[in-house]
Amino acid sequence: MRASERSVVVLCHVAFEDLGVLAPILREAGWEVSYREASTDDLGQRAIKEADLLIVLGGPIGAYETDAYPFLAREIELLERRLARDRPTLGICLGSQLMAKALGSRVFPGPSKEIGWGRVELTAEGRASCLWPLADDGAMVLHWHGDTFDLPAGAARLAFNAHYENQAFEFGRRALALQFHLEADPRALERWYVGHALELSLARVAVPDLRAATIGMSHRTCAQARQIFTAWLRKIAEE
Repeated sequence: MRASERSVVVLCHVAFEDLGVLAPILREAGWEVSYREASTDDLGQRAIKEADLLIVLGGPIGAYETDAYPFLAREIELLERRLARDRPTLGICLGSQLMAKALGSRVFPGPSKEIGWGRVELTAEGRASCLWPLADDGAMVLHWHGDTFDLPAGAARLAFNAHYENQAFEFGRRALALQFHLEADPRALERWYVGHALELSLARVAVPDLRAATIGMSHRTCAQARQIFTAWLRKIAEE
């Protein structure tokens, strides 16, 4: 597959949660990116179903809230079909939960909100995967979730921490699910602080503290994301 033929469809749920630092990585690697609104666009479009890569981003709702948000059922169906065909798929936060749901796993509220910068630990499979930079001393990721999921049957757990057993998994050769945010651009997180103001308040997360932690991490997060996503994109492009 020539680089000029590679299409990426990105399903977003809220405008301020976008590809972040992943956008230039995709462009530089020759992928053609287009966004779709998961809640309002027709997910049955051929361009979406047959995209060379599907990326499902985060959002402030639960994968199990299909009664309130019927479009989630259509997303899950789309993911079921892609994952059954081993089509390249990346899920981030809500996207990872929808992938787990599509694979038959339970998605449910976790014991507590996990918001802020923190570490994850890698399994043996995780250390052998594109996530290997997260094993470095000082490597941190942005957590921003309250839900979690059971590990899908046939999936390989890649990462965990003291709060949540399942932080990342691989399914097949070309599907990656990340509960945390590697893509978040530290320079754009001001939009998240506004968009998630109520959630931050209820979780008793002080925005000045979160902002200060983000500034402290900004020197390494972009380089870390570039290492990880470049390795993963190279893998799925070669297979």
